Amino acid sequence: MKLISFLHENQASYGVLRDQQVLDLGACFGARAPDLKTFLASGLPVDEAAPRREFAGLRLLPVIPNPGQIFCVGLNYADHVQETGRQSTEHPTIFMRVAESQVAHGEAIVLPPESGRLDYEGEIAIIIGKAGRRIAEADAADYIAGYACYNDGSIRDWQTATSQWTAGKNFWRTGGFGPWMVTADDIPFGTRMSLVTRLNGQEMQRTTTDLLIHSFARQIAHLSTFTPLAVGDVIVTGTPGGVGAKRQPPVFMREGDVVEVEVDRIGILRNTVRAE
Repeated sequence: MKLISFLHENQASYGVLRDQQVLDLGACFGARAPDLKTFLASGLPVDEAAPRREFAGLRLLPVIPNPGQIFCVGLNYADHVQETGRQSTEHPTIFMRVAESQVAHGEAIVLPPESGRLDYEGEIAIIIGKAGRRIAEADAADYIAGYACYNDGSIRDWQTATSQWTAGKNFWRTGGFGPWMVTADDIPFGTRMSLVTRLNGQEMQRTTTDLLIHSFARQIAHLSTFTPLAVGDVIVTGTPGGVGAKRQPPVFMREGDVVEVEVDRIGILRNTVRAE
């Protein structure tokens, strides 16, 4: 099942995408479940009597527009570790993003005037579907609601200006999240997924999830050790080698570029780039 968040007549809603039509669940559940995060926590069933909207006429929102926490896992593929000149660590490298740093599928990623070093990072995002603390790796699958494509857009000079990455990873509207979430029952836990990033049609990154250094289960167990995970939290699981900053010569995104992140079991997240 594909779940999306969207705007219809300037009202935020969410629903199920089927054959280019969307069951508008937000119109059905109202105050009981006003957004997708609340719906995931509610246990409410899909209402087949929900109003139907034409998918092509909707403006998408980031899959979870209002996540409580967005965790990002850095240096989680060996080829990316190698190209950065760093070393793999025993535990996952964690940084955070804020919701305002994200845009939806079809929206423009914003190149700020402070930098010309806007880089792409194709990744797979996990959406948490059940709250938990100190989750065992063996139980991690029970806490996943679904998966989405993610572009962890990075302003590299701001990221590397200090030992802390927060600024470079959180410029306004630099990351893409979408186009939808494929529920975990459609992607059995442990399924090998392929990830490809393209810039203006040229392949820049390619990997498969069996090459992760820290698996999805390990990430969930690690994160839930130091903080409770809540429904709607997002884990951005790592990017492979091939980022623009480490190419010779470097390749950064410019106004008018089109960047795509494709995951074979999910779909394609596509964004243009515009100067702010």
